[in-house]
Amino acid sequence: MKLGEPILKILNKSYPPLEMVEIKFKRYDLRFKTNEGGLPVLLFIGQKDEHGVIKGERFARRLKIQEDGQVLKDHWDHKGKST
Repeated sequence: MKLGEPILKILNKSYPPLEMVEIKFKRYDLRFKTNEGGLPVLLFIGQKDEHGVIKGERFARRLKIQEDGQVLKDHWDHKGKST
């Protein structure tokens, strides 16, 4: 599974640092954890069950930033199913 451009557009925004953020996007539930800079680094995408757990896919972000703020690496790795 690959992340589409509309979802990447959501994930490239800044959010409150070190928090879990939940967003509904079309038919998907998104839950992601942000780093100290407010950028999403861990993503769960799928359907939320009756207990609030997202059943679907899990992604982790490879983000490498130089000291001057220049981004060296920025891509999402598919880590498999989330339960």
